[in-house]
Amino acid sequence: MAMPEENSLSLGTVLVTGGSGGLASQILQLFSQRGCEHLHSIDLRQPLRHLEGVTYHIGDLTNSDAIRRIFQDVKPDVVIHAASPKFDAPNHILYKVNVEGTKTLIQIAKESGTRFFVYTSSASVVTDGTADLKNADETFPVIVGDKQPEFYVNTKALAELYVLTQNYRAKDGHQHFLTCAIRPSGIFGVGDLVLLPGMLNVYFRGQTKVQIGNNRNLFDFTENTNVAHAHYLAAVALARFQNDTPGDDARVDGEAFFITNGEPRYFWDFTRLVWGLAGDTTRPDQVWVITRPWALLLAGLLEWVFWAFGLGEPSLTRTKVRLSCMTRYFCIDKAKKRLGYKPLVGLEEGLKKAVEDCVRRRNLEQGTATADMNDVKQKRQ
Repeated sequence: MAMPEENSLSLGTVLVTGGSGGLASQILQLFSQRGCEHLHSIDLRQPLRHLEGVTYHIGDLTNSDAIRRIFQDVKPDVVIHAASPKFDAPNHILYKVNVEGTKTLIQIAKESGTRFFVYTSSASVVTDGTADLKNADETFPVIVGDKQPEFYVNTKALAELYVLTQNYRAKDGHQHFLTCAIRPSGIFGVGDLVLLPGMLNVYFRGQTKVQIGNNRNLFDFTENTNVAHAHYLAAVALARFQNDTPGDDARVDGEAFFITNGEPRYFWDFTRLVWGLAGDTTRPDQVWVITRPWALLLAGLLEWVFWAFGLGEPSLTRTKVRLSCMTRYFCIDKAKKRLGYKPLVGLEEGLKKAVEDCVRRRNLEQGTATADMNDVKQKRQ
């Protein structure tokens, strides 16, 4: 399907939730670059860097009164719902924000006259944590409840299902409310606070000579500019088709879309590329390979010990073992055809910039911590 020029359609006022986070900041920046003049962000905290042209609002998605006041003031035409706690947040927080918060946001968006709603979901909503996913597409069922081992993913899946059921085309005098979901896999990039920092922590601890599994499992990763691009294309597509009802093979509203770089890599090849860009010189003959069963046993033991002594989460968990040994890559043909999606930033190009950014931020944080410690010592003297 041929796509018109991206900037040919005005989106009106756009509001992004979680706008102080890494991905949402990329979304705001990309929307701004493409001519969106009325951009707003909602987050619990102010961003580290304010983007020019963006109005920032402090608000808690679980506080319906506060969110309603912001929506009454902003009156967004488009909502990009990218806010979420980190995957390791307490379960009650994950459910309250991801599930209840999304339901509240949908209700308030409808009340305020929002027309288009794009939800940031996760490619993990179709995985049960054990079965390999090879070129998985949107026909794969969403897994929730007892069959979904990760509570974070369960809340993202429940929220996605709810968002898509709220898709509504105008009739009987009621305004349309069109929704869709974007499912990125393994997000990394400049501003990344999760994926690359976790991998680089292993490098900085000097643990790059250990590998879990045989490295025969392909895995999909996605640079965050590409994820932001997909959100933009989704919003444009919803707006373009608001007065038309395309056939099932072209429909965007009420649909979910996998988004990746389209460059699946063997998991440990990707990880060692990250480490190499940070300066690692480990040779293949220096690597000690631990089989998956032994790694799961060790991770389970560590989790029990850390739990028993109140030590938090160990560096090796059963979830990390499963992820590092799973085959998990996705088909993005649907996004290419219906959204006109194609990656803007290649995997290695994006990694070079992202690793550099991650190391720079780490050095700044360490410098601040060292300065703080020196200040404390001076005051003691």
